[in-house]
Amino acid sequence: MNLMNVDGYHARIEYDEETNQFRGEILGLSGGADFYGSSPDELRREFKKSLDVFLEVCKEQGIEPRRQFSGKFNLRIPPELHEKLAMTAEVQGKSLNTLAQEALQRSVTA
Repeated sequence: MNLMNVDGYHARIEYDEETNQFRGEILGLSGGADFYGSSPDELRREFKKSLDVFLEVCKEQGIEPRRQFSGKFNLRIPPELHEKLAMTAEVQGKSLNTLAQEALQRSVTA
């Protein structure tokens, strides 16, 4: 995954063929913020500028800049997989939630 980090914020970097530049999108915000650059140094500078502007607007408007997460989400899986996971959790003496949480934790890259 093409990630860039600035001041504890993360952005996904992709090449934009239309502009012949790299485009960054800051992740986990309560609104949208993106930036462009032709080199890693320029991307980092533009990331910082875009983030600073976003944070200033949030401050002026009394908005929490980071999206808030409840810690709950629905996951739809085939019934057969649900059954296998439930049995695996039971065999391991764990709840299905704990088993899923451990598996998800292993897959986190950021």
